[in-house]
Amino acid sequence: MIEEQIKKANIDAIKNKDAVARAFYSVLMNKILLETISKREKGKVIGDEDIAGILQKMIKELNDEKENYRKAGNEQEVKNIERQIDLAMVYLPKQMTREEIRVEISKLSDKSIPNVMKHFKMNFSGRVDMRLVQETLKEFV
Repeated sequence: MIEEQIKKANIDAIKNKDAVARAFYSVLMNKILLETISKREKGKVIGDEDIAGILQKMIKELNDEKENYRKAGNEQEVKNIERQIDLAMVYLPKQMTREEIRVEISKLSDKSIPNVMKHFKMNFSGRVDMRLVQETLKEFV
């Protein structure tokens, strides 16, 4: 399970005194804990798909943060955030490429936006960037 790998990596970061990795894993583990509590209240258990979703949200947040530091001219923080993004990418399943998304959309009989988005959310959750799906879908309209 991804959660166990993250906990082990966090321990390694502590042992190696790696402040950047430690900060990343600390935030990630807190988000996983919050999601675990939320799921438990609903009688569910957190799974790898949920953790992949958390990681994807974190990557989006980190990319936004990176752009703000870049605008401010703080290149050291940009490098730190890029490293954190690399750490997050390790735990994500292989993401679908634009071509794979295009092929999957072409297989659908109903290419309406709600139908396509629902199809990808149900069948490829955690393995596809929904923004990329939306951009690729525009090619079919």
